[in-house]
Amino acid sequence: MAAKPVRLHQTIRNLNILAPTSCLRQPTLPSSSSRLSPARPASKYGYCRPLNAYFSWQARSLKQQDNNQNGIETATSPAQAAAAKKSSKRKAARTQATTSLRRVAVEAQRSHDDFIKGTGKRRFVDPDADTKEVTAYCVAEQYNIPIARRQLVRERYEIDPFNTGLYPQVIHVQTPNYLARDEDGLEKAQGPGDIFVFPSGTVAMWNVPERVQHDMVNRILLPAAENPHLDALEAEDLDYLEDPSRDSSQIIGETIILGTKPSDSTPTDSESSASTDNPRTNDMDAILAKIAFSSGLARSTKLAVLENLLDSYFVSTRHIPTLLSRGQRLNFTRSFILRKTGELLSIRAQLNLYSELTDSLPDLFWDSPSSLGLSAYYDEVGRALDVGVRIKVLNERMDYASEIASVLRERLSEKHSTGLEWLIIFLISVEVGFELWRIGRERREAAEVDSTEALLRRWLLAQEEKRLREG
Repeated sequence: MAAKPVRLHQTIRNLNILAPTSCLRQPTLPSSSSRLSPARPASKYGYCRPLNAYFSWQARSLKQQDNNQNGIETATSPAQAAAAKKSSKRKAARTQATTSLRRVAVEAQRSHDDFIKGTGKRRFVDPDADTKEVTAYCVAEQYNIPIARRQLVRERYEIDPFNTGLYPQVIHVQTPNYLARDEDGLEKAQGPGDIFVFPSGTVAMWNVPERVQHDMVNRILLPAAENPHLDALEAEDLDYLEDPSRDSSQIIGETIILGTKPSDSTPTDSESSASTDNPRTNDMDAILAKIAFSSGLARSTKLAVLENLLDSYFVSTRHIPTLLSRGQRLNFTRSFILRKTGELLSIRAQLNLYSELTDSLPDLFWDSPSSLGLSAYYDEVGRALDVGVRIKVLNERMDYASEIASVLRERLSEKHSTGLEWLIIFLISVEVGFELWRIGRERREAAEVDSTEALLRRWLLAQEEKRLREG
């Protein structure tokens, strides 16, 4: 406010050049009249009063202009004052509404940026963010889905609570809202959890307590497991966050950002009535996204089981190349060689034939709408967990294992052929021995005088001589 008088004074000084010369104070010589009557006092800045009236009007105009720039309305009449007051109220209301909307947008963006840091490919989730956990287990070679459904119903779980219609390709149940203790030791509601059971012998659990996970794997679903391997249980876990400001999901690093924002599409009358009857219909997209991510996690755990089986195969055959390099004999039994060959064929069949590990998209997502982007979620999990690279490496390692198996088969074939050859040699030797024994016996009998052969030979010779004499 201190700058305005200076501006006014400067303006007055500038207007001095426009004032008429008659209004300027002229120096006068002292006279008798001036001595008798005092001179009219001049203004503060040395200007005469008529010009001051003009300057006062100019000052009021400049002040009005400054007030308008600062949002202050100056009215010269009651009507103008009332209009100015009404206009200021409308402007204040609009400003308040704009500020409120801007505040909401800023808060929403701030809540989103609170846990996502960085930009582009360098984005990451704040390690201090309050994340939840999703865990996938590979328990068996396969799950019998009807038996698994019966077991879950017996435990009072509701099958497919969101009516996804994906049974029997996947079984979806929800857990109650369990209480969990935080770092301060206070109990708080953990929220309902989701459990997805797949026919491939895998199960994925979202926001489920660990004790419930172990009970589900070791007790409830165990009767439905075919060829279970609880001693070689494989698990894969990721963190996830629910973002209500997004209607799509993604993976940043090793954290799933699950969009829970309702769809912007306007529902029809039938959809609106269905949403009214079932308030959980709005969460359908989030559940389908969870199924897509769970399928990708289940794929990774299934692949981890095969990787461990192949590692065990290599441990049991690692000394074979050493023996070959030393030129030593491979003293393996036929049952050992056949067992190792069967193990390798089983691993390769589970990877390439009996599962969907190498499929670009499981059959589960063929009937889903493309707008949901479930196949993209499935691919994101595969890229985050390097499933494609691991499958390629696993096949290459199995090629090397096949070379070891071929060496074992060649050894088995060589051993078998060697045995046959020795058997043939033995039989020939026996035959030769019997023939030599027969020849020696005949010679001994021929040398004896009282032997039957000698007597018969003499009798035949006597008969021949008699016939010759008679003839």
